[in-house]
Amino acid sequence: MALADTINRAARKLPTWPLYGFGALPPFWYLYLGFTGGLGVEPISALEHRLGLLALQFLIAGLVITPLRIWAGVNLIRFRRALGLLAFYYISAHLLAWLLLDVRDPARIWADIVKRPYITIGMAGFLMLVPLAITSNMASIRRLGARWRQLHLLVYPAVLAGGLHFVILRKGWQVEPLAYLAV
Repeated sequence: MALADTINRAARKLPTWPLYGFGALPPFWYLYLGFTGGLGVEPISALEHRLGLLALQFLIAGLVITPLRIWAGVNLIRFRRALGLLAFYYISAHLLAWLLLDVRDPARIWADIVKRPYITIGMAGFLMLVPLAITSNMASIRRLGARWRQLHLLVYPAVLAGGLHFVILRKGWQVEPLAYLAV
């Protein structure tokens, strides 16, 4: 437990704003890479994939905080809101990249949502996270009371939807998407 105590002491001294600041930077780097040819021959697809992967990673990082506290004694709970909001930021950026750069046609958007199961599942996961992002503030916690905790249980099916979205998108049983789904 000495390591956990050291981590807890260090974490208490860290503000959350650097997590928001540094966590929000990668999309700007990806845009730079896209404009300079650093995203390969299919830059829009690469941008969508990278943003979606970061969203899933931030969601999982937010969910890992409770088991870390219970099993390892490491208390990073004060960073969970930042991780969740960054996950929503990346999911929104992933969705916007798909809407504005890939599809660009409103009629095709709805057709894709209905026709492609991975898009339907991904959109369902996004819609589950919207109320969580909206209510991730102290005023909502006070106003909703115990219902706030119940509402935020939506994160579990949302992460499952994100993992399924990734698995189905990859068209096959590849290790990386299955690992994200398993977590």
